[in-house]
Amino acid sequence: MSLQAEAEHLQSIESMQQTQQDKKERAKRANQEEIAYHQWATFKVNKELYGIDVMKVKEVLRYTDITPVPGAEDYILGIINLRGNVATVIDTRRLFRMQTAAVDDNTRIIMVDYNEEEVIGLVVDSVDEVINIPQDDIERAPNLAAEESGRRFVQGVCYYNKLLTILLDINKIMSSITPASEEELH
Repeated sequence: MSLQAEAEHLQSIESMQQTQQDKKERAKRANQEEIAYHQWATFKVNKELYGIDVMKVKEVLRYTDITPVPGAEDYILGIINLRGNVATVIDTRRLFRMQTAAVDDNTRIIMVDYNEEEVIGLVVDSVDEVINIPQDDIERAPNLAAEESGRRFVQGVCYYNKLLTILLDINKIMSSITPASEEELH
């Protein structure tokens, strides 16, 4: 083989290798783009790790004085004034039918947007962090509990840093605690 033919042969081999490498890179990018991540704000209640959709979280407050509302459900602690707006505050321990605990320096109120008109506070033992979880890593909640118990609020479960995280459906929680509207009653 002449030197010219040898160079052309080498060029065609390099071209094929580059084409194969380009295909691998495109496939790798396509696989990365298919993975959908979801952000969750995590918190602890009764030493268990929970998460709620970070897009629903308006802000996190230190525990403050709460004005009780006579005749309210036992899981409703009362109301607070949030910059001129009244917000209902819920005790997540009572809502989840757990034993109540004393308020300490870690106790927080997670303010959650329910709809355009309403913000509701969830009292939690402590706030953890915001985590990114691939949608494929979220498993359906096991069907171990009756529909009327806390499972009805669970959207799914996953392991993050080797810890089981219970992902809550904030819309189900909110719809279970807010009274039906006049339209829904008729």
